[in-house]
Amino acid sequence: MHEKSLDLLRRIALGEDSSLELKVLEFSGNRIAESHRSGVADELAAMANTVKGTMVLGVDGRTRKILGIPFEKLDIAEDWVRSLCNDAITPPLDCVIRKLFLEDDGGEEKAVLCIDVPKSLFVHKSPNGYFRRIGSSKREMPPDALARLFQQRSQARLIRFDEQTVPHTDLQDLSPVLWNRFRTVLSPKEDQEFLEKMKLIAPDEDGGIRATVSGVLMVCDSPEKFMPSAFIQAVCYRGNERTAAAQLDARDIVGPLDVQIREACNFVERNMRVYATKAPNRIEIPQFSMSAVFEAVVNAVAHRDYSIYGSRIRMHLFSDRLEIFSPGTIPNTMTIESLSERQSSRNELLSSLLARCPLNVNAAGSRREFIMDRRGEGVPIIIVESERLSGRKPEYRLIDDAELKLTLFAAKSPHGDVDGLIS
Repeated sequence: MHEKSLDLLRRIALGEDSSLELKVLEFSGNRIAESHRSGVADELAAMANTVKGTMVLGVDGRTRKILGIPFEKLDIAEDWVRSLCNDAITPPLDCVIRKLFLEDDGGEEKAVLCIDVPKSLFVHKSPNGYFRRIGSSKREMPPDALARLFQQRSQARLIRFDEQTVPHTDLQDLSPVLWNRFRTVLSPKEDQEFLEKMKLIAPDEDGGIRATVSGVLMVCDSPEKFMPSAFIQAVCYRGNERTAAAQLDARDIVGPLDVQIREACNFVERNMRVYATKAPNRIEIPQFSMSAVFEAVVNAVAHRDYSIYGSRIRMHLFSDRLEIFSPGTIPNTMTIESLSERQSSRNELLSSLLARCPLNVNAAGSRREFIMDRRGEGVPIIIVESERLSGRKPEYRLIDDAELKLTLFAAKSPHGDVDGLIS
């Protein structure tokens, strides 16, 4: 049997999940009687609105048995799928439809249709509304989630969120000390003209001058006053478990983003262990590469989705790992697998401002002059530096298509759990 068919059988054996849907297909003459057209369209659109996925027609989702599709009906089934992708989903969904043979429990080969659904650039509406995939089921998207998805995928070509104005702000809420960091000899002399050119302020729909999201985050002393979720929650735990009783240190890190980056790195450096060996020469071994920690924090701050109300960056330090949770899915059409190879930014203006902020923290080993690197070197540094120190590759995981989790593994003590500890 072909390797791809074997891989699909293994997935089917585990059952449905966020990226796999199984459907029975029954016929009445040349007409498909089961599954229902609208239901299949809803499931396909939900996958496209969430993550890429696969639907297999001819498999019972409850029992996971390979029932197959009559060989002479395969073309009818393929036309049916192509029709609902074009006519029942708006905008039309571009899927790859494959005909495969899979072996049933008795070793008999049965024909099935395998529909590969890409992660779409658009938000798709199906017969019963707008859906997204959560686990093995579809859920109708509430208005706030739908609005975020439209913004993320730029279907409506909305202004970037980091350039939008923030209500109830004005020029007096921004700090001259902070904005003057971005001045050059070519900058306009008049403050308002300079701030407008930098997109740190902009007129709102009523003509009033307001700070933009980037203006609040970069040149306001207290961004959390206007954007309550714009902070980093940092917690250090004793041991490997996330329990309140095991908390050793906790802090809500606020202020302009460059300050948040500095203080988050200081939090890790202050709370992590540093081991020392004495022979033949004294060598200090930190639990984490501060260069990798710095890049991880910068990426979280620069690329998180600031439009998600109530979601902050979470940074949790354990004895064996550091976890960083960043609100929002991966920008644009990137995947977990392509993070180290491709470069993309959700917040272009914010990234450009961070690229003009001088490095203000101990990022041991970094040759960086400014906080943000525009060449896409951050993720490779995280991977190489962490793996070099701990022997384990960092792990990225997307949680419910709403939060990106990065795990950096700690270096082990050369003397056991605590021997040789110097801080």
